[in-house]
Amino acid sequence: MTDVPAPPPATGPGRPSPWQFATVTDLWHETPRAKTFRLALERPTPFLAGQHFIVRLTAPDGYRAQRSYSVATAPGDDSRIDLTVELLKGGEVSGYLHDVVVPGDTLEVRGPIGGWFVWRGDTPALLVGGGSGLVPLMSMLRLARATGRSDLVRLAVSVRSPDDLYYRDELPGPEVTVAYSREAPPGADRAAARLMAADLEWMLVEGATCYVCGSAGFAEAASRLLVGLGVPVPDIRVERFGPSG
Repeated sequence: MTDVPAPPPATGPGRPSPWQFATVTDLWHETPRAKTFRLALERPTPFLAGQHFIVRLTAPDGYRAQRSYSVATAPGDDSRIDLTVELLKGGEVSGYLHDVVVPGDTLEVRGPIGGWFVWRGDTPALLVGGGSGLVPLMSMLRLARATGRSDLVRLAVSVRSPDDLYYRDELPGPEVTVAYSREAPPGADRAAARLMAADLEWMLVEGATCYVCGSAGFAEAASRLLVGLGVPVPDIRVERFGPSG
């Protein structure tokens, strides 16, 4: 297949804001290895569904580590963001966030960043996520539901098992399908298997932009499925997650 074009360097709306401090007001487990952190921003910061923020940690000796995390919340409240962070083995930032951070702590953040992988809520969109790749797509789904435009979106998410599914209580709806690749829950309509063309075919809408997010392997496989179903390559936008800690 033809490679999906690389995203152009862009930010939006406008350039990323300077670094600011954000206060952790709440946190909770999404899965045994993923937590969502609710952050109250120091100053109002508009963002778009699909954008991300950088979290920077600074040690007493001046050493710094930073990682990018997609925003899970829908746009609309410029004073707070939710970041869902997977705990990675040996991860400097994810390990600190999971093991040390508690409500009341402050974190240094910068954003929003990204102008390619964004959805403004007014055009048809097919969202395809693998594992933690669901996070920016959840921002899009939440935006659609909050504005009464769920008719514009279809979401397919692939996860290994029910224990790996983010936002499990909020996710279900007529616009969502979940493909379990290794272990399906009891009574599931679909046997455990990797995401297939049949999982996506019913979701296709002419003129929809397709947003694919996940690991490099998942993103490649999902993009191939979409192209095989006749989706034009320019209509596919891909964001790949790598194993950064």
